[in-house]
Amino acid sequence: MVQHKVAIPPYQPATIEPKWQARWEADRLYEAPDFGEPKWYYLTMFPYTSGDLHMGHWYAMAPTDVQARWRRMKGYNVMLPIGFDAFGLPAENAAIKRGVHPAEWTFKNIENMRRQLRTMGASFDWSREVITCQPEYYRWNQWFFLRMLERDLAYRALAQVNWCPSCQTVLANEQVTAAGLCERCDTPVYRRDLEQWFLRITAYAEELLNHEGIDWPEPVKTMQRNWIGRSEGVEVSFALAGRPEELRVFTTRPDTIFGVTFMVLAPEHPLVEVLTAPERRAEVEAYVAQARRLSEIERQSAEREKTGVPIGAFAINRLNGERVPIWIADYVLATYGTGAVMGVPAHDERDFAFAKKYGLPIPVVIAPPGWNGEPLTEAWTGPGTMVNSGQFTGLSSEEGWQRIADFITAQGWGGRKVTYRMRDWLISRQRYWGTPIPVVYCEREGIVPVPDDQLPVTLPERAEFRPTGQSPLTYTPEFLHTTCPRCGGPAKRETDTMDTFVDSSWYWYRYCSPRLASAPFDRQAVAFWTPVDQYTGGAEHATMHLLYARFFTKVLRDLGLVDHSEPFLRLFNQGQILSGGRRMSKSRGNVVTPDTYVRKNGADSMRVFLMAIGPWDQGGDWNDRGTIGQFRWLNRVWTLVLSTANAPAREDPVGERELRGLTHRTIKKVDEDLEHFRFNTMVAALHEYTNALIDRQEQLAGTAAWREAIETLVLLIAPSAPHLAEELWERLGKPYSVHRQPFPRWDPELAKEETVEIAVQVNGKVRDTIVVPANAEEAVVREQALASERVARHLGGKQPERVFYVPNRLINFVVR
Repeated sequence: MVQHKVAIPPYQPATIEPKWQARWEADRLYEAPDFGEPKWYYLTMFPYTSGDLHMGHWYAMAPTDVQARWRRMKGYNVMLPIGFDAFGLPAENAAIKRGVHPAEWTFKNIENMRRQLRTMGASFDWSREVITCQPEYYRWNQWFFLRMLERDLAYRALAQVNWCPSCQTVLANEQVTAAGLCERCDTPVYRRDLEQWFLRITAYAEELLNHEGIDWPEPVKTMQRNWIGRSEGVEVSFALAGRPEELRVFTTRPDTIFGVTFMVLAPEHPLVEVLTAPERRAEVEAYVAQARRLSEIERQSAEREKTGVPIGAFAINRLNGERVPIWIADYVLATYGTGAVMGVPAHDERDFAFAKKYGLPIPVVIAPPGWNGEPLTEAWTGPGTMVNSGQFTGLSSEEGWQRIADFITAQGWGGRKVTYRMRDWLISRQRYWGTPIPVVYCEREGIVPVPDDQLPVTLPERAEFRPTGQSPLTYTPEFLHTTCPRCGGPAKRETDTMDTFVDSSWYWYRYCSPRLASAPFDRQAVAFWTPVDQYTGGAEHATMHLLYARFFTKVLRDLGLVDHSEPFLRLFNQGQILSGGRRMSKSRGNVVTPDTYVRKNGADSMRVFLMAIGPWDQGGDWNDRGTIGQFRWLNRVWTLVLSTANAPAREDPVGERELRGLTHRTIKKVDEDLEHFRFNTMVAALHEYTNALIDRQEQLAGTAAWREAIETLVLLIAPSAPHLAEELWERLGKPYSVHRQPFPRWDPELAKEETVEIAVQVNGKVRDTIVVPANAEEAVVREQALASERVARHLGGKQPERVFYVPNRLINFVVR
């Protein structure tokens, strides 16, 4: 028995944590050099400058820091940078509400968020901090824009856009919710025509469909593929009765073209104005106005009843010469395909419902198997045999698809084509707090790019906010009026600013050289660090930030600035931290701020709790009691280590052998869990290990195996509870810093799972014995026992009626 008593000082995170945070920062412990292999670039999505961090931010960032710390201990040169996403509508709206300048509100928030991030104890490299609203950052947004303009990847066009009347700005399609609301303020969005700036992301649509070479969650890849929406088909022209124009449509089913009984135009299609008959004009104009009040998502909803009105004009199906009426319907979008579709009601569910509602013909041209010529009760969308299709009758629909496509091409009526659901990225925003778009408008020269040597085009210090739907920059003469860089005459600046997603589409490159003034980034540093080895963040960014980031990377590659095509090699999506069963957010009023809990139980307790609540990719519910439970565990670790660190030397060969096995199995478990983001089971394993050591301290404290065990415990908790581990490591007399020590390595022989011998009975009589892992599940034991030839012989081919299992002792099969 160990009889010595040691006076243990209390565990006081409020003293320990600031002490080590100051030491790490003073020693620049986490600043990563731009050399030294193997390198590992960790990145977590940088926070928006909303003012306060809440537990949702900690839930995203703390586990990333844990894995980064672990990888440093594994010998990697790790960069984990941090910055602030600082432009955008929330900052501007908050500033207007408070009567302050957006910059004042933003930088005050950044100061507070820096403080909160430091209390987390994360190993961020603060020397690489990036703030996107600073001119030294956003000048490169402008520089990239100009390079895209030179390559026709940026352009200005009149387009129907999503307009939020509350935010008084345009929204990209991705920023409109499924209910047709602004994602920022939940206001209904409507459509209006505006001259806007776009980035031609569709030029990279085919490449963006390909996710080869990156380890990303399948749901994210699927969301991106669905958003891009690749379709192979045929573009074909229809003649217009009595008019010289023609009507072009895109179809993925050219095999059904003989079944067209109506044509449908989007309400915004330019031919609507031209083709509408005088007697139909009033109804058509009313319908067009109604459609403009709906978002694209609302118009395409599968639940919404399809409506439309005829415009009093006819198209001619060139393949059979038939006249078909032309309608407009809001389920057709001007932004997809040609803005017109051919109605084939027998073979399209949407067209079938539309034809039924308005009494339009439904001729069958693809016969389903066993079809007897009767009218269809629902659309047949599968393959079949072509009927009522002129010279193509009798062909399979698959062969007919190819033959009709060839025929249309040969006749000069169209040809094969690939289209995409994704639209070009609309980046114009009618707001002040964003990157100014670097072009001027000159009456003589037209649209003129701002020369590189005049960048950055900076925001004026003052702005007048009016609810007119125009950018506040419109009312700032000192910004608006300038001279043309080409002719020297008077010109006006573009007053729209860029979508803030431009800011976050390349920020990880800037982290590599954030103070560089001569270029967006140092090419040599970027070549060393990028692509990012591990990115973490929410899956909700799949079709915005993550898609835009991939697009930007491919553009930078084509500009010769980077040598890779994908920004992030690996992606892990954490779940969401909930409060009261709902996602934590300021708008819901359910945020839990970390400051109070840090003061009470320490950052380490919160870090551990957030990892312990469940699988990181699934999220979990905030629970005050959970932090107290983790504080108690860390307090037990504190007491255990300090009370036994200097126990008198002794030996216990049997106990030491068993303890070393436990230690090395724990190392293996923690090491593997950390690698695969299994933080909850890692924490559980550390709890079990701590309890096992407490049970053995009287027997084994002072032995060599015990010293190995408690030093291992400190090293294993170092990534998760960095302050506590640093303090204990120092008190054990070990060299600074614990975070520069190698992570413990497990011995395969020592880490082997303990095994037990199980007796296998049939009707109560032992027929064999098997060796299985200790505490094995019944299903594992049962499968191994039934594989025994001796057991099978006594079962006589019968299935057990009942099975009795006593863990680690016996299993009994009962048969008749």
